[in-house]
Amino acid sequence: MIQLVEASKAYGEQVLLREVSWRVGDGDRVGLVGPNGSGKTTLLKILAGLVPPDAGKVVLARRKRVGYLPQEGLRLEGRTVAEEVRTAFADLLRLRREQEEVAEQLAGTPDQPELVARYGELEEEWQRRGGYEMDTRISEVLSGLGFAAGDQDRPAETFSQGWQMRIALARLLVEANDLVLLDEPTNYLDIEARTWLLGFLARHRGGLVLVAHDRYFLDSVVTRITEIGLGRLGNYPGTYSRYETQRAAEIADLRKRAAEQAAEIERNERFINRFRYQASRARQVQSRIRALEKIERIEVPPEPRRVALRLPHPPRSGRVLVTLGAVSKAFGTNEVFRDVDLVVERGQRLALVGPNGAGKSTLIRLIAGEEGLDAGSRELGHNVQVAYYGPDRHDLDPARTVRETMADAAPLAMLPEIRNILGAFLFSGETVEKKTAVLSGGERSRLALARLFLRPANLLLLDEPTNHLDLDAKRALLNALADYQGTIVFVAHDRYFMDALATRVAAIGGGGAALYWGNYSDYLARISPPEPDPATPPAPSPAAAKRPKRRAKPADNAGGRRPPGKNRLRQLRREWRAVFEAIADTEAAVESLEARMAAPGFFGDREGSREVTATYEDLKSRLPALYEKLERLDAAVQDNPGTSR
Repeated sequence: MIQLVEASKAYGEQVLLREVSWRVGDGDRVGLVGPNGSGKTTLLKILAGLVPPDAGKVVLARRKRVGYLPQEGLRLEGRTVAEEVRTAFADLLRLRREQEEVAEQLAGTPDQPELVARYGELEEEWQRRGGYEMDTRISEVLSGLGFAAGDQDRPAETFSQGWQMRIALARLLVEANDLVLLDEPTNYLDIEARTWLLGFLARHRGGLVLVAHDRYFLDSVVTRITEIGLGRLGNYPGTYSRYETQRAAEIADLRKRAAEQAAEIERNERFINRFRYQASRARQVQSRIRALEKIERIEVPPEPRRVALRLPHPPRSGRVLVTLGAVSKAFGTNEVFRDVDLVVERGQRLALVGPNGAGKSTLIRLIAGEEGLDAGSRELGHNVQVAYYGPDRHDLDPARTVRETMADAAPLAMLPEIRNILGAFLFSGETVEKKTAVLSGGERSRLALARLFLRPANLLLLDEPTNHLDLDAKRALLNALADYQGTIVFVAHDRYFMDALATRVAAIGGGGAALYWGNYSDYLARISPPEPDPATPPAPSPAAAKRPKRRAKPADNAGGRRPPGKNRLRQLRREWRAVFEAIADTEAAVESLEARMAAPGFFGDREGSREVTATYEDLKSRLPALYEKLERLDAAVQDNPGTSR
């Protein structure tokens, strides 16, 4: 459908593409990856026809339409939301206007066969191209991206930059494009909108080239990864996770071959230097010189800069860090919470989930004490030290530079670590000397997040910490939080991040907060269990079929349930402790294997890595059942007053 033919592109001395030939066919779904500054955005702009290559050409098949969404910089005004999205149907709207003009002429002079025929043609074309479904399609896409019904008639300029990008995305999605180019479309989307977009793109029949920093999104959408770097494009079939495995093994092999080549070159050069002036060896010397000139040197990509972030060791807190009792909160007539009880205990990693506007950020601020309560109570436990990060809470001095801002907040022992921390959050080179007054919104958010790594706290409250981070920065942050020994309450829209970090989920909505064990995938499995097929009821096992049916014992209490005796309570407590320890041991084993898998060169040993990966997947698969069993035992113990663990 579209291809680059020996295309080159450079900005000054930085070469992004060097005589590259590459194609995207009908139905290809390509994830474009590479380090910051490697040229991902430039490549999309070249494909969109917005930036010409310095050499070579771009060939687009006839009658193929290309749609492009930039990652930022759009400003929409002068139209309502619906009108802005409707501009995607410019050709269809011109058709409608011509039909209306023909209708007006016929109203004045109805006896005109040519006009009657033309009106019929226009009506047929309008129906064929889905004119009557246009407004329905617009409403469906806007709803999927999180817009309320009343938002469609609001002026586009009254929305924030993030919501304006959603409007632009909606306009692109309703267009009939053969190739869609998306530059970080998930940046401004919450997890519900991302999930909807996943489904929409899965139904898209055309080509797709996607840049995204959401690993789960990439794994779910693309069928091919193209890596840009060193002026070249490399293709890897499959998902992003498969690409990482393939690329790690490939790099290990490349480094090995480069080392062997360097050793061979060194041997030849030693021979040449030793025998250069001996006539009896002149022929051999010249032969080796020619051989060296013909060698195509193996170019090894630079080692990715992996910054090992580490949060300061948290001070010891009590078992309970925060207790919310019968909390209510409303904004005008919008009642967000009503009589909510919530206890945050030491060591929890609690993810807050729920639809846009449900109150996730409000709950974070209530826990932090940043938002007042309308009713109820908030109590901090013993020796609780809170660190709060919110996307709109930066507290930056506009007169200070990035480096000075970090130095001002750092204790003396952390001063040597400032450069490493800033590098992990995408500040390097001259950017560390920029005044905070000139930073973009994303840069300010990253700087505020970086400051959390300077002073110890035992309760981290993080509201959308992964926004504006690339895949490497997210990995560094996730590893640091996974190693952190304190307690975390967080809101995130990156599903991979949530699954890797959360040990418990609070579902926010309807004025309440319901708690679930496990990570986000476990939560989804709990609220959407697979429905049994009524046509094929499960057959009893052979052992169950042979067992005689037991008669139900009569209940001897009003509730219809016999209270368990002391032996039963002891047994429940023993089972609870056993399952709790099993979870702790399994999680420790999973973390140990994750550390091994993250080590450089791990996937170079294909047989060994396959065995470790299989063990890792097996351990991960056991955890949901253990969490569920612990929850059942927990409920059984708590149902009996006077018991404790």
